Amino acid sequence: MEIDRYERRKELKANIDYERLRREYPYDDIDDLLELMLDTVCSTAPAIRIGGSDIPTEAVRARFLQLDSEHIQYVIDALKQTTTKINNIRAYLLTALYNAPVTIGPYYSAAVRHDFR
Repeated sequence: MEIDRYERRKELKANIDYERLRREYPYDDIDDLLELMLDTVCSTAPAIRIGGSDIPTEAVRARFLQLDSEHIQYVIDALKQTTTKINNIRAYLLTALYNAPVTIGPYYSAAVRHDFR
């Protein structure tokens, strides 16, 4: 299990361009997201709760392994703009990371449309 965690950490770091992100964002932000992603992809639970729904761990693992640096930047930037109180930050971040690949495009399209008004 520990070897798998070590290999998964290396894989996730490569996927998200960890070293570049550490130079651009606070170290703790990137490291905390990496550890949350690592815990998730290494989970042995049959399902993981995302946005109030139990999703099979394999599906969540596959989605998290698709994340790249742009997704991480998007999650951090969106979190910075959030003004509402977040009661369960872990659940919020899991949901944001899981949804990032399907929400990043519409998010930036809406931002561009807003800027050109």
